[in-house]
Amino acid sequence: MFNWGSVVVTVMLFVLLTPGLLFQVPGRSRCIEFGNFQTSAAAIVLHSLLYFALVCLFLIAIKLHFYLG
Repeated sequence: MFNWGSVVVTVMLFVLLTPGLLFQVPGRSRCIEFGNFQTSAAAIVLHSLLYFALVCLFLIAIKLHFYLG
């Protein structure tokens, strides 16, 4: 049995939190921009911190596991 929880959580969060793909915080002209496909250094840092915090929350605090047999 393999634990697929970490793989699923990290891939989903990576896709959802890629700056400029779905949303970007901070945006270039507004606080939040949606689907602009552009990024900045501040957005990369903020999205990286959000990614790290959510991965820690799901994998360490909640102990999310998926087992496929």
